[in-house]
Amino acid sequence: MTQLVWLRRDLRLADNPALYHAAKAGPLVCVYVLDEEAPKHHAYGGASRWWLHHSLTSLAKSLEAKGSKLILRRGDAVEEFTKLANEVRAHTVHANAHYEPWWLNAERKLANKLDLQLYHGNYLKPPGSITTGTGGQYKIYTPYSRAVRAAFPPSDELTAPERLEAPANWPASDDLASWNLLPTKPDWSGGMAAFWQVGEEAAHARLKAWEADVDDYDDKRNFPSVDKVSRLSPHLHFGEISPVQIWHRFKHKRSKGWETFEGELIWRDYSQNAILQFPKYATQNYREDFDRFPWRDPATDEAAARDLKAWQQGRTGYPIVDAGMRQLWQTGWMHNRVRMITASFLIKHLLIDWREGEKWFWDTLCDADYASNATNWQWTAGTGVDSNMFSRIMAPLSQSEKFDAARYIRTYVPELKGIDEPYVHDPEEFGRRPAGYPRKIVPHRQARERALAALKTLKDR
Repeated sequence: MTQLVWLRRDLRLADNPALYHAAKAGPLVCVYVLDEEAPKHHAYGGASRWWLHHSLTSLAKSLEAKGSKLILRRGDAVEEFTKLANEVRAHTVHANAHYEPWWLNAERKLANKLDLQLYHGNYLKPPGSITTGTGGQYKIYTPYSRAVRAAFPPSDELTAPERLEAPANWPASDDLASWNLLPTKPDWSGGMAAFWQVGEEAAHARLKAWEADVDDYDDKRNFPSVDKVSRLSPHLHFGEISPVQIWHRFKHKRSKGWETFEGELIWRDYSQNAILQFPKYATQNYREDFDRFPWRDPATDEAAARDLKAWQQGRTGYPIVDAGMRQLWQTGWMHNRVRMITASFLIKHLLIDWREGEKWFWDTLCDADYASNATNWQWTAGTGVDSNMFSRIMAPLSQSEKFDAARYIRTYVPELKGIDEPYVHDPEEFGRRPAGYPRKIVPHRQARERALAALKTLKDR
């Protein structure tokens, strides 16, 4: 009997449990359903849609080389699979488990209609499987990471099927171009196209290229001008490569660099555990006292709206912040150290709710992940289950100099390309600000005092 394979964020052939087991069961049909209603306000943003188009194009070619096809449908995923089951006379759907609340809901509904076989294929350890001594779920990262490492190794890698058996008849498929995932009016994706190669083959090429740098990762990861980070995050997000594959590639390493990167893969697992426990983590403070925090609201405060726009456009007058925000717009990605700086700036310097940042990153990041995006923003804001203290306020100017961001700034803020160090980190302070570059929208000391005063009002209530 024909098997259906439900693909979502697992757009690869190798180490794909759903595909692997479906291929062993008989002829199969691989399906991607563009369901934009189920996620509601977390339907894919612009940068993710661009990546998705190219990733599906790459996957379709890989499936064709194995004698198969990629079937595309648009609409409610449960309804589409119910229709497909009738069309190809299938009863079983194979899928890798996903943990976003809308996918959990869809999986429950589909399991009531068809034989849904779920596998674990996107994380080092299945979310929810690592429990405390009393059988509960971990809420804090550090003990969770120790428990995950104690439970290693992860599963073995699964090889890609040599050949995929075709069904007797192929169901109808949408034309990918009809989905209009690519921007056209205007086409703002030129910088992304120049920065990225997309697909399973590209993911492994990136992994191979970065292998020489993994041992130095702990020392070099915070320096945006050096650019020794892996840049695997979009490939991981769309499942073009699995964390299990990365782990097995580097498991022989004994360096601090690999230990640090392994910890970041575990943080990715931890984020999934967070949304499994708190499904609304991307829209609600975990610490309820922050529901009373006196945020400046761009919807009602014109000055806050101007500040939010300046942050989004990289026009804050803080070079490291502006470089990060412009890199994000140009490439669909931002260096991790700079992500922390820009997020802290929005929350603490501008006193704007972290959810405004979460929404912006969701639309502009190629690797916009429901769990990781929410967990990282709540960590920075001090609102999360495991988070930084709000009173710890990053100083972007000193961060810029400490982590030697001069070349990075000149790359993404061309107005400052002719300014030497140390002036490039804070041209206004040194009287070197070019006419075309904005003044600081808020002085650092004033912003810090305002943030701490806002925190005090929360504590006094």
